[in-house]
Amino acid sequence: MKTSSSKLNIFSIFMLILLSINMDVQAQCAMCKAVVESGGGDTAEGINNGIVYLMAFPYLIVAVSIFIFVRNYRKSRAK
Repeated sequence: MKTSSSKLNIFSIFMLILLSINMDVQAQCAMCKAVVESGGGDTAEGINNGIVYLMAFPYLIVAVSIFIFVRNYRKSRAK
């Protein structure tokens, strides 16, 4: 039982480090690229912020689901 807990801790630390790495990515869809090229800097910043906003929610949903699963699993193992 201790080994599974330590494996979960190591996995959690690894995922935290992996998710905290910040990389600049220059990939965009063709329509977004066309709008950015024709617009100004504010347009580009707004589109990039929107993309990050839309990208964050699936990861947040997965993280919350995993947290709930692990919490319920630990409760069921304790009983």
